[in-house]
Amino acid sequence: MKKDIHPTFHVARVRCACGHEFETGSTKESIRVEICSKCHPFFTGKQKLVDTAGRVERFRRKYAHLEEKTPADTPAE
Repeated sequence: MKKDIHPTFHVARVRCACGHEFETGSTKESIRVEICSKCHPFFTGKQKLVDTAGRVERFRRKYAHLEEKTPADTPAE
């Protein structure tokens, strides 16, 4: 490796918004993050379920006039 071209390597302290702290290697001395493995829903198993029922109902109301037609109502070619 060439001398004096690489940044200095530190043992960095990572602090999450949830309060969890851990150490890792970095060119920065401290790192602040918003989400970590202790509070991320993928790792905790506490997934937030998105209520899509309202979206489906709105879609059905919007296109209700198309659903009312039956195959007998469509003109023959």
